[in-house]
Amino acid sequence: MAAAAVSIAVAQVKINACGATFPEPVYEKWFSDYHKAHNDVQINYTANGSGGGVKGVTDGTVDFGASDMPMTDQELGAVKGKILHFPTVLGAVVPMYNVPGVTQELKFSGPTLAGIFLGTIKKWNDKAIAADNPGVKFPSDDIMVVHRTDSSGTTFIFTDYLSKVSPEWKSKVGAAKAVSWPTGLGGNQSAGVTGLVKQTPDSISYVELIYAIQNKIGYGLVKNKSGEFVKASMDTVSEAAAGVKMPDDFRVSITDAAGKNAYPISSFTWMLIPSHIPDANKSKQIHAFLAWMLADGQKIAPSLDFAPLPKAVVEKEQKQLTSLASLAGSAAHAAVTPPIKKGAR
Repeated sequence: MAAAAVSIAVAQVKINACGATFPEPVYEKWFSDYHKAHNDVQINYTANGSGGGVKGVTDGTVDFGASDMPMTDQELGAVKGKILHFPTVLGAVVPMYNVPGVTQELKFSGPTLAGIFLGTIKKWNDKAIAADNPGVKFPSDDIMVVHRTDSSGTTFIFTDYLSKVSPEWKSKVGAAKAVSWPTGLGGNQSAGVTGLVKQTPDSISYVELIYAIQNKIGYGLVKNKSGEFVKASMDTVSEAAAGVKMPDDFRVSITDAAGKNAYPISSFTWMLIPSHIPDANKSKQIHAFLAWMLADGQKIAPSLDFAPLPKAVVEKEQKQLTSLASLAGSAAHAAVTPPIKKGAR
């Protein structure tokens, strides 16, 4: 009995990961469901922002990270070893707002959003907002901008979009996980900004679609490249990714994508997987989870308002995973196979 207990204890594998809050709802569901089906594997995920995920894999304090922004060349160069990007799902960032007395779904063009977050559009009844929303009666109240304070992939997605639609935003602020905000209040992580908007009249911020839905906060339609005001949904996010030319390293942006019904603030989100994981058992289990994620996991995503990956992207990732598994198998074999001494028979 004692031997059996030891055997069971050895079989338990605990995998630690951290990073993006954007996909946290679907990741937590995945890790829970996977554990139910494979009770010898426990994946613990800390949602501390995309910056935290990049730092975790860079410092080697976690087994893998997660980010809504692909790692830059500079970030990849700071890591010992190679980090592979695995897209997991597609999601949307939406402008959520709390404007007393306004019950209609609001519409926002890119330049209008940029003006609001630059602080040049200061009041809700500004002519630019009114032009996007004919017939809506706005108060003359000051707009209260709310933004993320942590290093956030959601911030990158939003500022990447604004940089594509507003030359002024691109030159003054730019796109990054953390930027120097021209105006507004700061909140920590998705839960923090959602809470601030909920309790602050006349406020506006940006957040993942599921957080706005779960908290029953209004969120706006956004004007896309085709000139259409589009509401974020699985279908409109999927259309944003439909024409993507996925590079071999999977680092790509799909904000402001072409397509009549493409939602313009859409993005992939990624797991950051070290190509070499020293613990052979952890390596095996992480590869097994990724294979499950690309199959069964994709079927779960829509129930949490995330769009599944396009078929072509899944097939490309499966090839990368097969290659990664082969490398891991070769490394494990080399580790346990003693070298043949010269002259030995």
